[in-house]
Amino acid sequence: MEAVPARARGYVACVALLALLCLLPLPTVRTPWWALGLLCALYAVCEHAVRRRFGGTFYPVLLAGAFLLPPPAAALVPLPAALLSPVERAGHRPAPLRRLWRAAQPALAVWGAARVHWALGGRDAVVASDFPYALLPAGAAVLAFCLILTVLDGGIRAVALGVPLRRAWRGLLSRSLAPVAVHGLAGLMTAVLWRSPYGPVAALLVLLPMCVSWWIFAQYHRERAAHQATIRALVQAVDIKDGYTRGHSERVGQASVMIARELGMDDDRVEVLRFAGILHDVGKLGVPTRLLRKDGPLTPEERRIIELHPEYGHEMVRGISFLGEARAAILHHHERLDGSGYPYGLVGSQIPECARIVAVADAFDAMTSTRSYRRARPVEAAVAELERCAGAQFDPRMVDAFRRALGRYGWHPTVTSEDTATPHESQGRSPVIGAPR
Repeated sequence: MEAVPARARGYVACVALLALLCLLPLPTVRTPWWALGLLCALYAVCEHAVRRRFGGTFYPVLLAGAFLLPPPAAALVPLPAALLSPVERAGHRPAPLRRLWRAAQPALAVWGAARVHWALGGRDAVVASDFPYALLPAGAAVLAFCLILTVLDGGIRAVALGVPLRRAWRGLLSRSLAPVAVHGLAGLMTAVLWRSPYGPVAALLVLLPMCVSWWIFAQYHRERAAHQATIRALVQAVDIKDGYTRGHSERVGQASVMIARELGMDDDRVEVLRFAGILHDVGKLGVPTRLLRKDGPLTPEERRIIELHPEYGHEMVRGISFLGEARAAILHHHERLDGSGYPYGLVGSQIPECARIVAVADAFDAMTSTRSYRRARPVEAAVAELERCAGAQFDPRMVDAFRRALGRYGWHPTVTSEDTATPHESQGRSPVIGAPR
């Protein structure tokens, strides 16, 4: 328990106390105990299978309980699964505390959903299969369920992980609302069939396609995690080989995202631009280490070798399909609008849009990072230099979008302790270009 802050233990204790208070009216309400027992057992089985195979939580049974049972009884549905299932230790965090949290948090959320559902007449709508009216109280219950989970999750992030209050709840509701709404629809279908002449057996059939969809969703997240692992491995390899620019790739990815969002790109393209920024220098893995770390000036032949790194990078990621247009950005991020860039000397709109974005992000971070031969420039000076070179080296549209994004959000990059660059990076044709790296 010593590894868990006292405020976190107190927070979990308060949440557990609130959950117990929700159960106090249980003796005074009419509860279908056989239905409660069946839902508890079903949820325990589903939760065990889902956590072991896919991770996450299976909400349809919980929400079906909120639609079928009185609020105090509905709050009991998640308790057996949380209290009886094994809990893996995470670092020094004690299993009993995690078990208590996993019991109290969903109990409060289900209780709140059931209260909202019953207050809006949802029970009668479910019994009478009154559609589409039944969707209104069910939707309100799902929203209450998500809100309670969001409030509790944000609180535990703030007190246990030290996340600043202004960021503790950011994005939690928006990310959970759509998936939980799908679970809520399955829970409503389960509840309606449960109350129908066909009984609980027919209701359980609703969970079969839900389990299939959950498996597909889990596979998607596993694939996404594999993508992230691939990116991390490539970036770590570059950082190990060229420690002078450690952290540069992540910052270029961050700046590329800022430009893409300012241009109004959709989330999928923004993610691709993040990959492009992070991996733009992956071709340095094909450049001899002695050249990357050379202290003295580069010879023309050595410079030509380093200028091959965009092509090396493109070849390295050619077979990684999820990178999409990021591969073009890796190949062309050193092209210039006036045609004097490399590797192919493309002009103007011949340069892919993603490469024009990464070029601005790359140059900005190069100027605002401390190097072995000079101190970092202020953000304002770097932006002024980008604007001076707009039209010849950079796309003015990208420079303007980045300037607006900086004005709105500022620049708060991830800082690394080893953020320096090789001296020969200053040998370029302008203060912005630097070395062809």
